[in-house]
Amino acid sequence: MKRNRVTEFNDWFLERFPLTKLWNEHMAHYYAPKNFNFWYFFGSLALLVLVNQILTGIFLTMNYKPDAKLAFDSVEYIMRDVNWGWLIRYMHSTGSSAFFIVVYLHMFRGLLYGSFKHPRELIWIFGMLLFVALMAEAFMGYLLPWGQMSYWGAQVIISLFSAIPVIGDDLSLWIRGDYVVSDATLNRFFAFHVIAVPLALVMLVFLHIVALHEVGSNNPDGIEIKDSKDPWGHPVDGIPFHPYYTVKDLVGVGVFLLFFATVIFYMPEMGGYFLEHANFIPADSMKTPEHIAPVWYFTPFYAILRAIPDKFAGVIGMGGAIVVLFLLPWLDRSPVKSIRYRGGIYKKALLLFVISFLALGYLGTQPATPTATIFARVFTAIYFGFFLLMPLYTRWEKTKPVPRRLTPVHSLEEQLPALIEEITVLKPVKPASTEIGHSAFKGSSFTRQPNPEGIRNVIIRLAKKAIGSLD
Repeated sequence: MKRNRVTEFNDWFLERFPLTKLWNEHMAHYYAPKNFNFWYFFGSLALLVLVNQILTGIFLTMNYKPDAKLAFDSVEYIMRDVNWGWLIRYMHSTGSSAFFIVVYLHMFRGLLYGSFKHPRELIWIFGMLLFVALMAEAFMGYLLPWGQMSYWGAQVIISLFSAIPVIGDDLSLWIRGDYVVSDATLNRFFAFHVIAVPLALVMLVFLHIVALHEVGSNNPDGIEIKDSKDPWGHPVDGIPFHPYYTVKDLVGVGVFLLFFATVIFYMPEMGGYFLEHANFIPADSMKTPEHIAPVWYFTPFYAILRAIPDKFAGVIGMGGAIVVLFLLPWLDRSPVKSIRYRGGIYKKALLLFVISFLALGYLGTQPATPTATIFARVFTAIYFGFFLLMPLYTRWEKTKPVPRRLTPVHSLEEQLPALIEEITVLKPVKPASTEIGHSAFKGSSFTRQPNPEGIRNVIIRLAKKAIGSLD
């Protein structure tokens, strides 16, 4: 009788809400390419970190006071007096940096395999809108601890809007709600950080996933698996997302959480990059810090801003560094998607772009010395050159033939035994003499020791492969 009632309720529910249909469309019957690799972990990890940020943010909000006189003390109260408050705060602060790490790697995957090209332009646009919303969320949350660096960082960034002709001063005043960063600024940033922007993030994540499942996932070969189907209409190079990739993602989640927990428990400040040392001092509007710099995930764009002498031109450059990413689907004129089949020009250009982005990120954390400014200008030119010259070099370069079907993938489990055999060697080890035990059990045992020649051969082979991949 009990089972019948459960079945009846299940039927009643499914008649009114298509849960099974949604599950099949987006999980069990959604076919993904067979050759997903390491780079395809970061989308699911970004979703995991978003959930972490929302949940920890809710608990922090229960004890936080959005008042200029109480904000800093309320954070200290959370850290010292609230049960497990220190853990929740560190999960949230570390989560913000982890969010940008996985998002940057997720975007890099798109550059590697052409995930922004037809028919996935809209997926890329939604993803970039997500990135902008994430930056807004991080910036507004950055002010909430009301520390010295939070206060002055917000003051500097908001003042940049005053460089916009005609409307700049009024726009800065409207954002702050006052002539300086004050209690009014803190309250409106709190409202946006806790309610408005998270709603936009969740909505954009939903649109991003729906658009992805409509056209299908890209893959390291850049081949549309829908073009080759079996008699039942299933892609021959695809497998159901559940259970295959849900289980695989669980492995990635486990490894990620191991690193995440290590940072939380042993290095939550990360040397001042995740939590700046100046933010452990209450905000003081009468004392300017010697060096003002944003959090590390904003520093590449901050370095571009400082590299341009004119204030308004610097703001345009900083904004343009983000806007140009939106145009990527139309700047790339290559007939192929994946870097595996692109020419050497794109590979070298992408390498220079990554170097310039990392270098700008470092320079943004350092004082603006004349030498640092020169380097920042060089790397800014490389950053924009990657995009602005893309219509030319992607059209001219010679590409490789793209296969009709996915190329076979050798898993780590298949490659690891052969690699171990090559870089190690078995050597006999004679056990210590003893009078205990039967003589039949006495003799030599073996142990694996490093094989210098094998290690050298592996390094040479990897170096040749890396150099050859740039051609």
